[in-house]
Amino acid sequence: MAYSADRPLNVGSVIHVEEKELRFDQGHKRSWDELWREYFRDPSKWWDNRCRKLGSTHPDFKHKATKECLWLDNRNNPPWITEELRRRGLDMEQNYKKNHTVTLYSAEIISFVASLHSCSKNRDLCAGMLIHHEILKLGLLDECLDALISMYARCGALKRAMELISMHSIRNVYTWTVLIAEHAHQGHARDALDCFEGMQRQGVIADGVTYATVLNACAKVKAFEKGIEIHDEVNRLGLLDNDVILGNALVDMYSKCGALAKAQHVLEGLCIQDVFAWNSLIVGYTQQGQGQQALDCFKKMQSKGCSPDARTYTSVLKACALVGNIELGEHIHKEIARTSLLRTDMVLGTALLNMYAKCGAVSKAEQVFNDLPSCDMVCWNALITGYVQHGQPKQALHCFEEMQNKGLVPNELTFTFALKACGMLGAADKGEEIHEIIAKQGLLDHDIVLGTVLVDMYAKCGALTKARCVLDDLSSKSNLPWNALIGGYVQYGLATEALNCIAEMQQEGLSPDPITFSFALKASAALGALDKGIKFHDEISKQGMLGSNIQLDNALVDMYAKCGALIQAQEVLEKLPIRDSVSWSAVIAGFVDQGQGEQALHLFDQMRHDGLLPDSVIFSCILKACGNMGAISRGEQIHDEICKLGLLKNDVVLGNSLIDMYAKCGALFKAKQVLEDLPSQDVVSWNSLIGGFAQQGQCKEALECLKQMEQKGISVNALTFSYVLYACTHLGLVEDGHMHFVNMSTKYGLQPTLEHYTCMIELWGRAGYLDKAVSMIQGMPSFSDTYEIWYSLLGACQEWGDLNIGRWAFQHAIRIDKTIASAYVLMANIYATAGMQKEAEIIEALREENKASKYSHDTWS
Repeated sequence: MAYSADRPLNVGSVIHVEEKELRFDQGHKRSWDELWREYFRDPSKWWDNRCRKLGSTHPDFKHKATKECLWLDNRNNPPWITEELRRRGLDMEQNYKKNHTVTLYSAEIISFVASLHSCSKNRDLCAGMLIHHEILKLGLLDECLDALISMYARCGALKRAMELISMHSIRNVYTWTVLIAEHAHQGHARDALDCFEGMQRQGVIADGVTYATVLNACAKVKAFEKGIEIHDEVNRLGLLDNDVILGNALVDMYSKCGALAKAQHVLEGLCIQDVFAWNSLIVGYTQQGQGQQALDCFKKMQSKGCSPDARTYTSVLKACALVGNIELGEHIHKEIARTSLLRTDMVLGTALLNMYAKCGAVSKAEQVFNDLPSCDMVCWNALITGYVQHGQPKQALHCFEEMQNKGLVPNELTFTFALKACGMLGAADKGEEIHEIIAKQGLLDHDIVLGTVLVDMYAKCGALTKARCVLDDLSSKSNLPWNALIGGYVQYGLATEALNCIAEMQQEGLSPDPITFSFALKASAALGALDKGIKFHDEISKQGMLGSNIQLDNALVDMYAKCGALIQAQEVLEKLPIRDSVSWSAVIAGFVDQGQGEQALHLFDQMRHDGLLPDSVIFSCILKACGNMGAISRGEQIHDEICKLGLLKNDVVLGNSLIDMYAKCGALFKAKQVLEDLPSQDVVSWNSLIGGFAQQGQCKEALECLKQMEQKGISVNALTFSYVLYACTHLGLVEDGHMHFVNMSTKYGLQPTLEHYTCMIELWGRAGYLDKAVSMIQGMPSFSDTYEIWYSLLGACQEWGDLNIGRWAFQHAIRIDKTIASAYVLMANIYATAGMQKEAEIIEALREENKASKYSHDTWS
């Protein structure tokens, strides 16, 4: 709209309009048409001076970068601008009235606006309200309205700001943007989106800053659909071309809504890709658990020459922790060590500490922890968590104590991992101390996770009564604490209690989940309760769980195998969609334990045909089968394969299985060679070799092995002495045998078992020292009521023809079990050898009368 000659100039004007227009027409490079189109494309790039101008020489709008100016009353404005200005509420009539008032009260208005701006900056609501009162007294509300609304919004009085905006028609996009931004900033993102819709209903045209603010609100509440709508509108207006802030807001919105592919697509299309946009994407991938994608983004970001900042490093370290990439984590550590970031950024230091802890480099995590200028609860928790997750519970509890000594109060996460450490150590007393602290703080009233960990701690420590009490006291019960208790019962061999617990859990309206059913199947296997296992199998099938959880599938196979139902175990195995080494080893071990070595080897071959590489557990099972069958050729093939895979370097159990296989096959030289080649030897290794020599009749070699074992400082156990006494018995080494028997308790602190007493009685008996055998029986603690003792003594009496001791042994034997025929046979032989045929016939008649038909295993040879 042109400025007419009869319209008075603003007071204070010293330059005529024509003069003003001439001056700026000569100075600017772009036409008025171009400048107005530039303004309407993105008003956020222009200063809006309408509320602050003191006269006509001051422009209404001024470009922030180029300093080019625009006047609403410029006579050279293009004709199309009049309607556009009116549509946007910028027509000249309103501007003239406003400017006229502004001129009259310019000093007061400028002062009020500046004061309101100061109140906004300092969040001083009281002072702002006083200024509001003064503005109303002077009638300057319209002129100061935008500043007032901004002040109320930034001081947190959003309701007052909305009241003002509802009472007046606010067409200033800046004011609306401030209001939207403050709603989002103060945690009212949904209200921010409603505010944006209100702005649109009033016909106010949003600019790039507004859209960026709205996208920020969408990100906060994950309003994905609204975000897409804004994206479409921004594209239609062409605002993304050069607006870095808007592009960043769009990437951030998609990332926080989990639409990472879209976020990456937007970022790759931006003309300027700065660190903020890359950070949004990397953070998004990390939060979604996609660590490798986050690291790929980091690599691409660096290839484009964009320098990382502290937030980038923090997110990338979290991604390294997710995927276990300690090499990249160490590289980043070196990069940030060259800066002062670790001395000033606590979040970055914690991320570095957490990365090392989760990657298992706990010593490096300790070093970072010690080097940090200060450590908060997050740092302590990261270190304690790292200790627990990598099997160092003692260090975790030490750290827990040290943290408290420094005056820090543990939180729920600290207590959780401290209790897990107690469970790992079986430290019920320490766990109970922590329980008391938790109870005093009232944390169990609302924290089901902490309650579950407490139940699990007591269960793992074997304090099952306390575990049950904690569960009963929980305000709400889910499957988690029930499963912890049931798992404790199974772990400590209380299978019946575990099954009763499952029934009680169901009575309370909770349905078993895969973990519950896994424990139910383990309990059934422990009891050999095939019927119960079948019922659980049916229920699992009805609920469609079979084939969806590998732990549950394996527990089902294992239950059938341990209950001796090997055909059913094999059938379940063959129907599973995924068969791992655990499921295969369960069935193979079942066939081995049932003495069906050939079938075990067949399954082993079938597993390999399916493309699954055997692990140490399966190799151990197969070696046991080879040993039981005496299949040394197949055992040697397995040995060669184990060596090629390098499995013997760190697996002493597998090495022991190999020794045992060779020993049972009689290849004792090879067994000894394997033992000598093992990187570490234990008592099991030597026992297999000593037992092999003894059972093969090479008793001198067995005793020599004992000497070598002791020279190497390897502690003996009860089984070692069983083999040693067996060797002494067969060699007739009475004194040596007695010496080893005495040394068991006096030198090694091992209490003799029934097997050891039986060996000694047999040793005395074979050598003819029946009186010493009798003395030993009379001095035995509680084994004299065991049939094997008297059977062994009867055998010696038959050998030496001792009638009196024989009668004594016979009477005790049939008192214990009168249905075993062996005692009658031995006693009848003793009478017959002594020429007492009539008494021998009486013993035979007594056997028939007592229906004695069972024969004990004849160990006398």
